[in-house]
Amino acid sequence: MTTSRPYVILNAAVTADGKMDTVARRGAAISSSRDLERVDRLRAESDAIMVGGRTLLGDDPRLTLKSPALRAERRARGLAENPIKVGLVTNATLKPDSRFLTAGPARVMLFTTTQTDPAQIARLHERGAQVIVMGEQQVDLAGVLQRLKAEGVNHLLVEGGGTLNAELLKQRLVDEIYLYIAPLIFGGANAPTFAGGAGLAREAAIQLQLDSVVDFGDGGIVVHYLVTKD
Repeated sequence: MTTSRPYVILNAAVTADGKMDTVARRGAAISSSRDLERVDRLRAESDAIMVGGRTLLGDDPRLTLKSPALRAERRARGLAENPIKVGLVTNATLKPDSRFLTAGPARVMLFTTTQTDPAQIARLHERGAQVIVMGEQQVDLAGVLQRLKAEGVNHLLVEGGGTLNAELLKQRLVDEIYLYIAPLIFGGANAPTFAGGAGLAREAAIQLQLDSVVDFGDGGIVVHYLVTKD
């Protein structure tokens, strides 16, 4: 494990054709109830949960633990009952009553760029969010991870979307990947996939090592990969 950044785990639910949503991009349900329990456990074991701008603004996730038992376990370990919520967004146009800001209790950290209006930053501060400007055109990912490490985040769970996943992988900032593969086909050339962005040439492909495959017995499986280090 590196010392300059947290240990990073990507987690996502995808269809059998690799889609994280339909072309409508309205947060189509993919995970089974058993998979949602698995994700809740992953969250409970993490110091922070991070999402990118499209997920943050489009889905407005709560990023809190659903299980009272898991929240109690964290409190018993001397931790906050919910991990830190981390959002990366070029222009932080969150509404003050967004679930990301209000669901909790949880510490909220927003990393943004100079494109966010200073008045909006002040409003976010008033809502209890810690806002860090880190970049002009896009958020500096490596800088974000270094800052999180300095803030005590040793294990970071990333829950998308595809653009953030792709950039983290491209910059070799990922250690593990969990994919729940649902027995569904969404299709659609423009439907979001697990890794978006501009794509990689074959010689630059991210190499993975299969660690395990778990069959949930309902048609869905969880594939766990370790990211091969260069």
